[in-house]
Amino acid sequence: MNLDHVFVCGNPALDFAATLRARRSARFEMFAAPDRLDAWYGESGIVDSVSPARQADVERATTVREAVYQLITARRLDSDFDDEALAVVNDAARRAPAAPQLTHSGRWTTATQREALSTVARHAVELLSGPDVPLLKECGNPECTRVYLDRSRGSRRQWCGMESCGNKIKAAAYRARRKTAVTSAG
Repeated sequence: MNLDHVFVCGNPALDFAATLRARRSARFEMFAAPDRLDAWYGESGIVDSVSPARQADVERATTVREAVYQLITARRLDSDFDDEALAVVNDAARRAPAAPQLTHSGRWTTATQREALSTVARHAVELLSGPDVPLLKECGNPECTRVYLDRSRGSRRQWCGMESCGNKIKAAAYRARRKTAVTSAG
């Protein structure tokens, strides 16, 4: 499995929830080590630098991530929120978020692990209580469990991303059509 963090979902909370890949099959954990969590925070743009994570920070982040995923799924399916998941996300969002600072060279955000996690939780709160809820869609790749914001014309987007899922599905469909055509002709 590719260890690169991918940001195709359209919101940091959705990309955070997608760090456990292939939830219905292979289940691949992107936060397998504390440095992977640090990398995600930096690569996502949530912060420019973050205090080094410890294993307890990873456990806290994965707990929040799973609660965010539960809430996203509930909202997408128009179901009631789970009270425990609400409590986890609200507790994280209640803490101080990462605060950007103005420097001579521009904006810079340094954060503790809890501040970075609070920022992600606040993104989840804003997303799940805002106008973008009708845009939530799950990837059409049966092996992918990413949820993304479909801002395409006519809401016709089918995959979280062409590079990650769309090309795979299209190539598999092409191979199936060729195989059928060869079998029919042969």
